[in-house]
Amino acid sequence: MIWILWLIAVICVIYYIVIVVYSGITTSFSLIWLFFAAICMLLAGGWETYIKHKDKVPLWVPVSAATMCCTGILVFAVVEILVFTGVAVRDTSNLDYVIVLGAKVKETGITKSLKKRLDKAVEYVDKNPGTILVLSGAQGEDEPVAEAEAMRDYLIYNGVREEQLILETCSFSTVENIAYSRVAIEEDQARKKANRLNSPGIVVPGAFEEVPDKPIRVGVLTSDFHVFRAQQIAKKWGIPDIYGISCGSDPVLFLHFCVRECAAILKDKLVGNM
Repeated sequence: MIWILWLIAVICVIYYIVIVVYSGITTSFSLIWLFFAAICMLLAGGWETYIKHKDKVPLWVPVSAATMCCTGILVFAVVEILVFTGVAVRDTSNLDYVIVLGAKVKETGITKSLKKRLDKAVEYVDKNPGTILVLSGAQGEDEPVAEAEAMRDYLIYNGVREEQLILETCSFSTVENIAYSRVAIEEDQARKKANRLNSPGIVVPGAFEEVPDKPIRVGVLTSDFHVFRAQQIAKKWGIPDIYGISCGSDPVLFLHFCVRECAAILKDKLVGNM
């Protein structure tokens, strides 16, 4: 057991170094791996002490430590099962709007995660030309432009029509992405309705009957590990029947993203965002 804990600690430190070299020291939540390494070393030292001094260490100490560790592993496993199997496969073709969630923009351009999302968006509108893309993301302090603006430029460069895009540049989190995008969609719907009322077609009196507006179909496009949380937040914030569209994620950072997403899901659930 002791050598297994030390091995895990070493692996965590090595993975942290890989993250820093591959993605930069400012990669969000990367210090969690040093924290995991410290916990493993602490557990290894504690287990060794317990083995040597069983008669002096109360039994509740190792039992409590083992229970906490098992509970943490179980919670992580359950959350990841929800993330990757809890989203039902549905037909996402011909949606009215698709919210494309932003990701960090660097001085050198868009990140790999954002590029994957945008490439998926290009692929989607090629097959569904009537869909409007809502590009969601503000400008962070360390970003040269708003994420939505960088996304627009990339999509237009790759052949997407500008009139097919709506920019939302106020959001700094997934919750804000969804909330502000919903407002942008409602405003676009109101504009379209006003245009229809102001420019009525020529009709024969009594030849038509007014029907209620058709419910709009909205999707959210983001990385595979992020779709579950985005959908749950959308359901909480006024888009109850939202469709999830996932794209692949960086294979090097995939494990890190899963751990970070688990923490984000627990936090959002705790504060009532989902």
